[in-house]
Amino acid sequence: MARLTIRVDFGNGAALGPGKVRLLELIAETGSIRKAATGMKMSYRQAWLLLKSLSETFGEALVTTATGGKAGGGAILTPSGRAVIGAYRGLEAAATKASGRHLAALTGHLAPPPRAHGPQKTD
Repeated sequence: MARLTIRVDFGNGAALGPGKVRLLELIAETGSIRKAATGMKMSYRQAWLLLKSLSETFGEALVTTATGGKAGGGAILTPSGRAVIGAYRGLEAAATKASGRHLAALTGHLAPPPRAHGPQKTD
């Protein structure tokens, strides 16, 4: 089954796509940048650089952090972070709905999958 992937390229050269949005969602779910990075199989540094890029793109932090201590620290989304996820997922849903017929047409033109060959006899 084909699926549509949305990447938004902004006029300033920045971009927003499924990876950055998923990182934000995992931070919201886990309360941790490190756990979110691990969940995406990326380094903490890479996750931090993506968050920095998002902050520069939108002109404000989308995640706030608290350092460790008795309460343990962590990370949470700002209202803007939640709004960016909502807007992106809304765009994705609308585009998927609008593109269904076209995706089906493209899928109909795909080459058939290769046939599986059984074990070959060798003499």
